[in-house]
Amino acid sequence: MSTRREAVKQALNEASGFRSAQDLYADLRAEGSKIGLTTVYRALQALSDSGEVDVLRTDEGEAVYRACASDSHHHHLVCRGCGRAVEVEGPAVEKWAEAVGAKHGFTDVTHTVEVFGTCADCSARVN
Repeated sequence: MSTRREAVKQALNEASGFRSAQDLYADLRAEGSKIGLTTVYRALQALSDSGEVDVLRTDEGEAVYRACASDSHHHHLVCRGCGRAVEVEGPAVEKWAEAVGAKHGFTDVTHTVEVFGTCADCSARVN
C-alpha cells in the first residue's frame, strides 16, 4: 500500500463518522501533508474497491467515507442531523435483491442500501 493511501486510511481511522474527500484533504493538509486532492480521491476509490472503507451518498448526493468497522456485507442507518451511522444487517434486503435479479435474469447482483432518519439524540434536541 502506498504511503499516501496509508495516510488517507489513517485519517479515516482517526475520524469519527463519515468524512468527505474534501474534509479528509483539509485534515491531512492541516497536519502538514503535501498530499493533493486528486490523490485523496484515488486513495479513497482504491480503499473502497478493496472493502476497507464504507462509502455512502448523502441526501445531497455527496460521497462520504469512513473506515469500515465490519468485514461482512452490511447497510447503514444514517442520521440526517449529525451524520452518525450504524451498521445494520438486512437479510430481507439480501433476499429481495436476489429475487429481483433472478426475476429479470440477472446474476451476480450487488446492492448498496443506506437508510436515513433522525437519531434519538438529534430528535431530543428538536423536542
